[in-house]
Amino acid sequence: MKQNEPLVTHIYTADPSAHVFNGKIYVYPSHDLETNPAFNDNGDQYAMEDYHILSMDNLEAECVDNGEALHMKNVPWVSKQMWAPDAAYKDGKYYLYFPARDKEGIFRIGVAISDSPVGPFQPEESFISGTYSIDPAVFMDEDGQAYMYFGGLWGGQLERWQSRSFRSGDEQGPAADKPAIGPRVARLNDNMISLKEIPQEIQILHEDGTPVTAGEEDKRYFEGPWMHKYKGTYYLSYSTGTTHYLVYATSKSPMGPFTYRGRILEPVLGWTTHHSIVEYEGKWYLFYHDCSLSGGIDSNRCVKYRELKYDENDNIIPMVP
Repeated sequence: MKQNEPLVTHIYTADPSAHVFNGKIYVYPSHDLETNPAFNDNGDQYAMEDYHILSMDNLEAECVDNGEALHMKNVPWVSKQMWAPDAAYKDGKYYLYFPARDKEGIFRIGVAISDSPVGPFQPEESFISGTYSIDPAVFMDEDGQAYMYFGGLWGGQLERWQSRSFRSGDEQGPAADKPAIGPRVARLNDNMISLKEIPQEIQILHEDGTPVTAGEEDKRYFEGPWMHKYKGTYYLSYSTGTTHYLVYATSKSPMGPFTYRGRILEPVLGWTTHHSIVEYEGKWYLFYHDCSLSGGIDSNRCVKYRELKYDENDNIIPMVP
């Protein structure tokens, strides 16, 4: 595969979560369908129903679509919109984590299990208790503890959980000069299918220790969290949504607080931006999406990758699409 070119062109894919299992690269994207729903802030244009897992023997090899790994018709609690997933491996099992609306229209996070990294995956009967909103990202630390990060504003419903219980209607976020809403994090139990604790909100701070505010739309969290570890430091990266940047913050703890550090990727073609960062054979890579394959249709996206580099101070060197 060539950098900055679509991994596959026969289907539309987005929101890539990349992992290295057994020396191969696996990408867990969402699957954009060619529909024509109305575009709105709730994300109704993203009418995804299933997951196709992509794999590459190495970065020069052809990218393979391994077929349908999970469909919403086989998940008892789901009503619609299976959005951006992630995956993890532990003790011989692969776990696929995915957000979707339940029968009441509330976004929850589910999990499905397989003996193979490409599935098919068998879903649990219900969503993971205590979860809500969208964009799960599961990080396995070196000590074997797994952490789940999640949350998205607007259509991701995170504003409706400010009191730790769901509020229906148009829940407003904080005022522009107040601390921005942060993503959520919780440790997973050893079984990888339940939370060890109530999810807590992550603080994202400036270098002087003051919170990033809701009005700082070029820095504040919007959606798409990802965690990776580099030289003993935890890097939380995410999308800013309205300003269309990928940015990052760092901490010495996987649960924060995190200090904002800068941008990773300038805006791509399309409204959304969503990514993952993975190490492969001693180099780091950014997997991301844009709308180039569809000529700019935001609900028909394609997954790409490019090398990510750090400077001498361990800052991520910003990139332009």
